[in-house]
Amino acid sequence: MDGKHMQIGEVAERTELSLRTIRHYEESGLVVPSARSQGGFRLYTDADVARLMVIRRMKPLGFTLEEMRDLLSATDRLDSGEELTEDERASLLERVGGFEEAAAERVTKLRTQLARAEEFAATLRERLARVSG
Repeated sequence: MDGKHMQIGEVAERTELSLRTIRHYEESGLVVPSARSQGGFRLYTDADVARLMVIRRMKPLGFTLEEMRDLLSATDRLDSGEELTEDERASLLERVGGFEEAAAERVTKLRTQLARAEEFAATLRERLARVSG
């Protein structure tokens, strides 16, 4: 190994994802190891780790595997350096923008849920303090 590649265990550590989850994302076609060692071990690059981090960030927002695949496909094309027509580029940017809007909406909903959960926990603390004090 030349230092540019890392095995799945290191990737799991860096991404805080389980080996099983990384393998699941590989089986789903969301991430593909950049190489294999002579012994057949999966080898990943920093770009692979960055891709897994996108997936990890989408998961708690409730995005499906298909939505993740769609976003990654769009960003892959935008980042590929391949020649895109203005229409293709605009369409890809619109797709990514749609994901940004959806993520912002989902974050807002999660903040509301969190605020309600914190209120509930505070109510329980207050109740316990009253009855045990």
